[in-house]
Amino acid sequence: MNVLSLTAATNTSFQIPGVTPWHADPQDAALTVMTDFRERASVTVAATAAIDEALEHMRHAGVRCAFTIDDHSRVVGLITAYDILGEKPMQYMQSRAITRREVLVRDIMQKVAEWRVADIKQIERVNVAAVAHMFAEKRLTHLPIMETSEAGEQRLRGLLSAAKVKRLLSRPESGRDVTGVAASVERHG
Repeated sequence: MNVLSLTAATNTSFQIPGVTPWHADPQDAALTVMTDFRERASVTVAATAAIDEALEHMRHAGVRCAFTIDDHSRVVGLITAYDILGEKPMQYMQSRAITRREVLVRDIMQKVAEWRVADIKQIERVNVAAVAHMFAEKRLTHLPIMETSEAGEQRLRGLLSAAKVKRLLSRPESGRDVTGVAASVERHG
């Protein structure tokens, strides 16, 4: 049996975790900017929820994106604050002659079949600069990261966010971004 040895802490005090602003460098591993669902639960909203309810739920959770689930708790899509606050609701309202209160998440969400995804094995091989470049080039706001089981079944492993990458690459003390690509990400994401 393996034994876990304990030692005394070497410091007499520590900074509160999460208080110091966290930054990423372009050469850092892409995994450092990914939300890993093995460590943090994903945020979900019902496909039948009104879009403003979904937005409020995302705001409360501190996220700009949520996975959409059906009545069987299966992920069927993705909804972002950009989808809800952008032109999608108005276009849907005009096409159906309905009010905003009647627009449901399922009406404007990005269905799973429409997703662009990356595999975790790809993310393990690239750096933050490559992720920022991809967001700028593909004009995506979020990228679901998939993992393939030994049985060949895909499952959600994580999520990359263009806004998070841009924020982490920015250096507040210098007032500029580190790579030059973050400004492009903001315009498109």
